[in-house]
Amino acid sequence: MLYKELRESEIDMALFNSFDRYQEVKKCWRKENEKWKLKDVVFTEQWGFDEYKFLVECLQNTVKTGGVVLGAFSNSRLIGFASVENEHFGSKKEYLQLSSMHISSNSRGMGIGKELFRRASKKAKEMGAKKLYISAHSSKETVAFYENIGCIEAKEYNAKLVADEPFDCQLEYPLVD
Repeated sequence: MLYKELRESEIDMALFNSFDRYQEVKKCWRKENEKWKLKDVVFTEQWGFDEYKFLVECLQNTVKTGGVVLGAFSNSRLIGFASVENEHFGSKKEYLQLSSMHISSNSRGMGIGKELFRRASKKAKEMGAKKLYISAHSSKETVAFYENIGCIEAKEYNAKLVADEPFDCQLEYPLVD
Protein backbone atom coordinates (compact mmCIF):
# COMPACT_ATOMS: atom_id res chain seq x y z
CA MET A 1 0.00 0.00 0.00
CA LEU A 2 1.36 3.41 -0.95
CA TYR A 3 0.07 6.54 0.77
CA LYS A 4 1.03 9.90 -0.66
CA GLU A 5 0.11 13.55 -0.82
CA LEU A 6 -1.24 14.43 -4.25
CA ARG A 7 -0.21 17.44 -6.32
CA GLU A 8 -2.86 19.36 -8.24
CA SER A 9 -1.51 18.02 -11.55
CA GLU A 10 -2.06 14.42 -10.37
CA ILE A 11 -5.76 14.98 -9.68
CA ASP A 12 -7.68 14.28 -12.87
CA MET A 13 -10.47 12.04 -14.15
CA ALA A 14 -8.03 9.23 -14.97
CA LEU A 15 -7.08 9.01 -11.28
CA PHE A 16 -10.60 7.71 -10.57
CA ASN A 17 -10.84 5.21 -13.47
CA SER A 18 -10.96 2.19 -11.16
CA PHE A 19 -12.43 3.92 -8.09
CA ASP A 20 -15.91 2.74 -7.10
CA ARG A 21 -17.91 5.07 -4.83
CA TYR A 22 -20.77 2.69 -4.15
CA GLN A 23 -22.78 2.27 -0.98
CA GLU A 24 -26.04 0.56 -0.18
CA VAL A 25 -27.63 2.50 2.67
CA LYS A 26 -30.34 1.00 4.85
CA LYS A 27 -30.24 3.11 8.02
CA CYS A 28 -29.25 6.72 8.72
CA TRP A 29 -28.96 8.85 11.82
CA ARG A 30 -31.42 11.72 12.14
CA LYS A 31 -31.59 14.33 14.88
CA GLU A 32 -35.12 14.77 16.23
CA ASN A 33 -35.92 16.88 19.29
CA GLU A 34 -32.18 17.17 20.07
CA LYS A 35 -31.75 13.36 20.17
CA TRP A 36 -30.10 11.13 17.57
CA LYS A 37 -32.23 8.27 16.25
CA LEU A 38 -31.37 5.54 13.76
CA LYS A 39 -34.06 5.57 11.06
CA ASP A 40 -34.88 3.39 8.09
CA VAL A 41 -33.55 5.38 5.14
CA VAL A 42 -32.93 3.17 2.13
CA PHE A 43 -31.05 4.20 -1.01
CA THR A 44 -28.03 3.33 -3.12
CA GLU A 45 -25.26 5.81 -3.71
CA GLN A 46 -23.28 5.28 -6.91
CA TRP A 47 -21.12 8.03 -8.33
CA GLY A 48 -21.04 8.60 -12.06
CA PHE A 49 -19.16 10.88 -14.45
CA ASP A 50 -20.71 14.12 -13.16
CA GLU A 51 -19.89 13.36 -9.51
CA TYR A 52 -16.28 12.49 -10.35
CA LYS A 53 -15.91 15.59 -12.52
CA PHE A 54 -17.13 17.77 -9.65
CA LEU A 55 -14.87 15.88 -7.22
CA VAL A 56 -11.80 16.50 -9.39
CA GLU A 57 -12.56 20.24 -9.47
CA CYS A 58 -13.05 20.32 -5.68
CA LEU A 59 -9.86 18.36 -4.90
CA GLN A 60 -7.81 20.49 -7.30
CA ASN A 61 -9.18 23.59 -5.55
CA THR A 62 -8.28 22.12 -2.16
CA VAL A 63 -4.63 21.86 -3.21
CA LYS A 64 -4.71 25.26 -4.96
CA THR A 65 -5.91 26.96 -1.77
CA GLY A 66 -3.27 25.39 0.48
CA GLY A 67 -5.15 22.31 1.62
CA VAL A 68 -4.02 18.74 1.26
CA VAL A 69 -5.26 15.69 -0.65
CA LEU A 70 -3.96 12.29 0.36
CA GLY A 71 -4.27 9.13 -1.71
CA ALA A 72 -3.96 5.44 -0.92
CA PHE A 73 -2.74 3.31 -3.83
CA SER A 74 -2.57 -0.41 -4.45
CA ASN A 75 -0.78 -1.56 -7.61
CA SER A 76 -0.75 2.07 -8.82
CA ARG A 77 -4.56 2.28 -8.51
CA LEU A 78 -6.26 4.81 -6.25
CA ILE A 79 -8.31 2.93 -3.65
CA GLY A 80 -8.83 5.67 -1.07
CA PHE A 81 -8.46 9.40 -0.58
CA ALA A 82 -8.95 12.12 2.01
CA SER A 83 -8.76 15.90 1.84
CA VAL A 84 -8.29 18.64 4.41
CA GLU A 85 -9.19 22.24 3.64
CA ASN A 86 -6.97 25.16 4.66
CA GLU A 87 -9.63 27.48 6.08
CA HIS A 88 -9.72 27.74 9.88
CA PHE A 89 -13.16 28.28 11.39
CA GLY A 90 -15.09 28.18 14.64
CA SER A 91 -15.26 30.76 17.42
CA LYS A 92 -11.58 30.12 18.24
CA LYS A 93 -10.53 29.33 14.64
CA GLU A 94 -9.44 25.89 15.85
CA TYR A 95 -11.17 23.72 13.24
CA LEU A 96 -10.03 22.55 9.82
CA GLN A 97 -12.44 20.51 7.70
CA LEU A 98 -11.89 16.95 6.56
CA SER A 99 -13.78 17.69 3.35
CA SER A 100 -13.66 14.22 1.87
CA MET A 101 -12.79 10.68 2.85
CA HIS A 102 -13.70 7.79 0.61
CA ILE A 103 -12.54 4.22 0.14
CA SER A 104 -13.35 2.32 -3.06
CA SER A 105 -16.14 -0.16 -2.28
CA ASN A 106 -14.07 -3.31 -2.78
CA SER A 107 -11.25 -2.03 -0.53
CA ARG A 108 -13.24 -1.24 2.61
CA GLY A 109 -12.60 -2.96 5.92
CA MET A 110 -8.82 -3.23 5.42
CA GLY A 111 -7.73 -0.30 7.62
CA ILE A 112 -7.17 2.10 4.71
CA GLY A 113 -9.69 4.62 6.04
CA LYS A 114 -8.11 4.57 9.50
CA GLU A 115 -4.66 5.19 8.04
CA LEU A 116 -5.88 8.00 5.77
CA PHE A 117 -7.69 9.57 8.73
CA ARG A 118 -4.52 9.34 10.86
CA ARG A 119 -2.48 11.02 8.13
CA ALA A 120 -5.14 13.69 7.49
CA SER A 121 -5.26 14.44 11.24
CA LYS A 122 -1.47 14.80 11.34
CA LYS A 123 -1.57 17.21 8.38
CA ALA A 124 -4.39 19.26 9.96
CA LYS A 125 -2.37 19.57 13.15
CA GLU A 126 0.69 20.69 11.15
CA MET A 127 -1.58 23.30 9.53
CA GLY A 128 -2.40 24.71 12.98
CA ALA A 129 -5.74 23.04 13.73
CA LYS A 130 -6.75 21.91 17.21
CA LYS A 131 -9.72 19.91 15.89
CA LEU A 132 -10.67 18.19 12.67
CA TYR A 133 -14.27 18.87 11.58
CA ILE A 134 -16.24 16.26 9.67
CA SER A 135 -19.63 16.78 8.04
CA ALA A 136 -20.18 13.03 7.74
CA HIS A 137 -22.68 11.06 5.69
CA SER A 138 -25.34 9.99 8.19
CA SER A 139 -25.38 6.30 7.24
CA LYS A 140 -25.06 3.87 10.13
CA GLU A 141 -21.75 2.49 8.77
CA THR A 142 -20.14 5.87 8.13
CA VAL A 143 -20.97 7.25 11.57
CA ALA A 144 -19.79 3.99 13.20
CA PHE A 145 -16.43 4.34 11.40
CA TYR A 146 -15.90 7.87 12.70
CA GLU A 147 -17.04 7.01 16.24
CA ASN A 148 -14.72 3.99 16.32
CA ILE A 149 -11.71 6.21 15.63
CA GLY A 150 -12.66 8.70 18.35
CA CYS A 151 -14.85 11.32 16.68
CA ILE A 152 -17.62 12.92 18.70
CA GLU A 153 -20.50 15.25 17.88
CA ALA A 154 -19.11 18.69 17.04
CA LYS A 155 -19.22 21.16 19.89
CA GLU A 156 -19.70 23.97 17.35
CA TYR A 157 -21.62 23.34 14.16
CA ASN A 158 -20.44 24.98 10.93
CA ALA A 159 -23.63 26.66 9.66
CA LYS A 160 -22.55 26.60 5.99
CA LEU A 161 -21.80 22.87 6.06
CA VAL A 162 -25.09 22.14 7.82
CA ALA A 163 -26.96 24.19 5.20
CA ASP A 164 -25.12 22.39 2.37
CA GLU A 165 -25.87 18.90 3.78
CA PRO A 166 -28.65 19.14 6.39
CA PHE A 167 -28.78 15.36 7.00
CA ASP A 168 -25.03 14.99 7.63
CA CYS A 169 -23.75 14.31 11.13
CA GLN A 170 -21.48 17.12 12.32
CA LEU A 171 -18.47 15.56 14.05
CA GLU A 172 -15.11 16.61 15.38
CA TYR A 173 -11.85 14.94 16.28
CA PRO A 174 -9.52 16.56 18.82
CA LEU A 175 -5.92 16.79 17.62
CA VAL A 176 -4.11 16.24 20.90
CA ASP A 177 -0.40 15.78 21.49
